Amino acid sequence: MLSRVADGPAVVACNTCRNSVDAREDGDGVRGGARLVAELRAAQAADPRYADIAVQEMPCLFACSDFCTVHLRAPDKVGYVLGRFTPDADAARAILDYAVHYAASEHGRVAFSLWPQGVKGHFITRTPPPGFVAA
Repeated sequence: MLSRVADGPAVVACNTCRNSVDAREDGDGVRGGARLVAELRAAQAADPRYADIAVQEMPCLFACSDFCTVHLRAPDKVGYVLGRFTPDADAARAILDYAVHYAASEHGRVAFSLWPQGVKGHFITRTPPPGFVAA
């Protein structure tokens, strides 16, 4: 059930997420999560700033009502679940731009002034890393 992946900064995207609140798939029959994964990988391949952020995917993050969800994580840092994205290039770049700041942060906290506009309003939860709670 579990597959080992690299333990560095990562955006884990749900590849089975709905396309939107109203539709499971887009007009081409592709689920929103699969489309978002493709957009994340395309953005990463096009911009070397994203090279140190792993783009990983898995089926169902159990945030179905928030469609197109991702989990941002890194060792010893607070993690975040974000969702309600349109699965497009703009969302992928905003997620990865935030992930770059997140990876550079000491504990996973990114100053609001550094948040890309495209992630504001998309945070669902924050999760403590194993062995810690946020103070």
